[in-house]
Amino acid sequence: MKILDFEGFPNPARVRIALKEKGLFDQVEFISVNVPEGEHRTAAFLEKNPSATVPVLELADGTTISECSAITEYLDGLTEEQELTGKSPKERGVIAMMQRRAEAGLLDAVGTYFHHATPGLGEAIETYQCAEWGNHQKKRAVSTMYYLDAVLAEQPYLAGDEFSVADITAFAGLGFADFAGVETPADCKNLAQWRAKVEARPSIAG
Repeated sequence: MKILDFEGFPNPARVRIALKEKGLFDQVEFISVNVPEGEHRTAAFLEKNPSATVPVLELADGTTISECSAITEYLDGLTEEQELTGKSPKERGVIAMMQRRAEAGLLDAVGTYFHHATPGLGEAIETYQCAEWGNHQKKRAVSTMYYLDAVLAEQPYLAGDEFSVADITAFAGLGFADFAGVETPADCKNLAQWRAKVEARPSIAG
């Protein structure tokens, strides 16, 4: 397997954490795509992913899979236990729901703020910006932080009792928020405790 990504970006980080959680990290060849220099917009890359985003999983037969949730779904199915995306239909449904809420409400919202209401990756990459929309999404990100804090007041992880892909997404979202200057509210105590717990996992701390 090959992973086309740019190390340090939030979405590539999600897949790297999933690979480590699954014990598959050493089975992957990582190929860097220089997003700040626009390499994700070249014809060669667009042939692999027309959405011009990283990461992309490329299989031995040439099949390419983009979108972090889809990549994690594939990786989770490579081993006997599907620890990240759920075993039963109920688990899979709840995890998918919480993953999407963390993705849309936090990680994607912070991304919109970063790309629209800050200099982002620079004029060469940020060819269109709408600051009003970006700042609206910043408020959405903070609102989602409060929502996640409330969820974590009732259970140890975002989708229940077990760590899942929903936690990976939210953790990456908070890291992106730090980078973009979107502060986590100080009164989100449950979220802070959860973040420290997740940060201590071998897939992240090691």
